[in-house]
Amino acid sequence: MVNAATLAIRLVEAVGATAAGGSTLIEVDGPQDVEVVARWCAGTGNTVLAVHDTAVEVVRGRITDAASLPPDRMPGSRLWLYTNFHCNLACDYCCVSSSPRADPRTLSATVVEGVLTEAVDIGVREIYLTGGEPFLHPDLVTIVAASAAVAPTVVLTNGMLFRGRGLAMLEAMRAVPRERVALQISLDSPTPDLHDLHRGVGSWARARAGIEQARSSGFRVRVAATVDPDSPADLLALSALVADLGVAAADLVVRPLAAQGAATHGIAISRATVVPEVCLTSDGVWWHPVAATDPAMLVDRRLRPLAPTVQRIREEFAGYRRDLDLLARAFPCA
Repeated sequence: MVNAATLAIRLVEAVGATAAGGSTLIEVDGPQDVEVVARWCAGTGNTVLAVHDTAVEVVRGRITDAASLPPDRMPGSRLWLYTNFHCNLACDYCCVSSSPRADPRTLSATVVEGVLTEAVDIGVREIYLTGGEPFLHPDLVTIVAASAAVAPTVVLTNGMLFRGRGLAMLEAMRAVPRERVALQISLDSPTPDLHDLHRGVGSWARARAGIEQARSSGFRVRVAATVDPDSPADLLALSALVADLGVAAADLVVRPLAAQGAATHGIAISRATVVPEVCLTSDGVWWHPVAATDPAMLVDRRLRPLAPTVQRIREEFAGYRRDLDLLARAFPCA
């Protein structure tokens, strides 16, 4: 447990430096620290947004329901689509256990186009296409074009298939307005050691080459690093490498390892402790993309109509926020 006074000072400094409606992560060391953060938020008019194993996400300002979330955190503002589940890699911490042997469970272009007819009314502001490896989907170009016509779209990929048919698909995607599409390529460490340990020998070099190919094809590239707390990468060195590759600092995404799928450890995810990001797979609608095979995170087997399901997610999420606020009030400061 962190000394309560020290934790309060950290809260004042971190939240005070955060814009209204914005959020910041506060490191904690156990449930007692979470209680300190909750009491502090209750007394200062701020909000506990999510609780993880080692950190609490705090929003500056009071959020009493989902409607008062910042626009980019409103459930449904980000729409995630698992185009497929099979992959050319079998990463040992893949949150959905993708591999070359996985059941593809593809979303057809027709299904995606149908879902997208509801996107604007739901309030979708961004679309993320993930997998598996999306560049194994035969109709990816059609799906990207349909998604980008609705909202800015990010395609998550390991960047290893930009040869032959994959390169042809990448080049065909250039017909989509460039400001509407970005590629997010996984690169977990500044050298091959850690990346290849989890993703396979040679994958780091091919991912780096994929970043260079995507950039030369004119695409905005984001680089995503999955950080394993048991063997963390040198993020400063990774930032330098990303800059050398011509990727903007703001386009380096660092995400914690989640205890889902093939991962044997990491942050525990549940509906009560993570802000929902609506996710669709061929199997249904899920609370969050990092838990798109966890039965406890399945919201509805039906993909459409999507609007009522999104509303249910918002209402359930609002209930968790109210419960957190009531919990905070149950621990008065004196």
